Amino acid sequence: METALYIAILVISAVMSVLVILQSRGGGINRDTSSIYHTRRGVEKTLYQATIALGVSFLLLALITSLPIFN
Repeated sequence: METALYIAILVISAVMSVLVILQSRGGGINRDTSSIYHTRRGVEKTLYQATIALGVSFLLLALITSLPIFN
């Protein structure tokens, strides 16, 4: 069970890294300043919500694996 939790943490962190990189596309120095504040729609909203969900699940798994029963 301990190994499965560690593998889940690794998978979640990898997927979350990919989602963050996908969200940052289109950004950068030459970004149009008129589009800074806009409503997330479609795929952008899904990526944003998935990143939040994975971040929360990563935090919970990290807290679970830090319990004394896993030492």
